Amino acid sequence: MDLKVVLLVVFLSALAITSTNASIPSCCISTQKFMPRKMLSKVERLERQYSNGVCDIDALKLYLKGRMRPICIDVQLEKAFVRIQNLNQQQIKRI
Repeated sequence: MDLKVVLLVVFLSALAITSTNASIPSCCISTQKFMPRKMLSKVERLERQYSNGVCDIDALKLYLKGRMRPICIDVQLEKAFVRIQNLNQQQIKRI
């Protein structure tokens, strides 16, 4: 094969991967069983990770202010976490 053809195929493949956002998924490998109360106020958003897809375990990914990587907590803590977030929002509205 000609070198130009190989370089063209590599370039087009790289372009396809970057344009379709087909990157390696960031899966939680382990989870924490608790979360310090201090971190609750720093949570910007959360995502649910399911084990039926690419990832191996169920987890709740918490994205904190000032951190690039999420913190993974056990999904059994999801209800408690959402309840605490709702209480915090209600306290903010009262002020």
